[in-house]
Amino acid sequence: MNRTQLKLLAVAAMLVDHLAWAFVPLNTPLAQGMHTVGRLTAPIMAYFLAEGYVHTHSFRRYALRLGVFALLSWGPYCFFQYGTFPFAFADGELTVTPAFGMLFTLLLGLLAIRLWDEPRIPLPTRALGIVALCVLSFFGDWSVLGVLYPLCFFLFRDKETEKWVVFCALSLVWALPTVLWSSPENWLFQIGVFLVPPLLHFCYNGEPGSRHPVWKWFFYAFYPAHLLVIGVLEVLFTGA
Repeated sequence: MNRTQLKLLAVAAMLVDHLAWAFVPLNTPLAQGMHTVGRLTAPIMAYFLAEGYVHTHSFRRYALRLGVFALLSWGPYCFFQYGTFPFAFADGELTVTPAFGMLFTLLLGLLAIRLWDEPRIPLPTRALGIVALCVLSFFGDWSVLGVLYPLCFFLFRDKETEKWVVFCALSLVWALPTVLWSSPENWLFQIGVFLVPPLLHFCYNGEPGSRHPVWKWFFYAFYPAHLLVIGVLEVLFTGA
């Protein structure tokens, strides 16, 4: 599979995952299966974010695109997740919801790569910067992992074994508290992330796929668009 095909797979997995969050009870086998598929999306996007950093002609334009669509996703993400938009008035007071979604976290992951790739900055400063970006990622989706996954894929891009060992270690450490202190229905589907190493190792042929501009903009625009549509459908059919 080429890059475009794998990104389309990631988009389809994300759609399945979000439909499950909206309409399927978590403690059902169907929801667990749908969420397992959904765990493919973030690691695949993180993988190609790292590749995009290596191959982009302009880091600033790349970061700006992510930033613009992260901002455009703010409203749809809040509506999907909480049933409200970021700015709401109640009793004459303005309430702001600081929840920015996955594109925001990927932007932080891109900044983490750029920071680490700047040798003129002392190593302790770079490390502290990465920690700060991880803290900021709690305002997004896939917090911490959405920053560390891209950095892992960038640092070990030429070391296949080390890359996937570190990826699996990050996934295990992040999931451990949920496994220890939560019921299986809240973490069992997380095993889906461990399908990513064999998928990318054995199925990705390294080819870019279609270079038509429509695909570049599709992958950015689909995220806020599908969140808004699912949020509206959830209100219409469940009254949530």
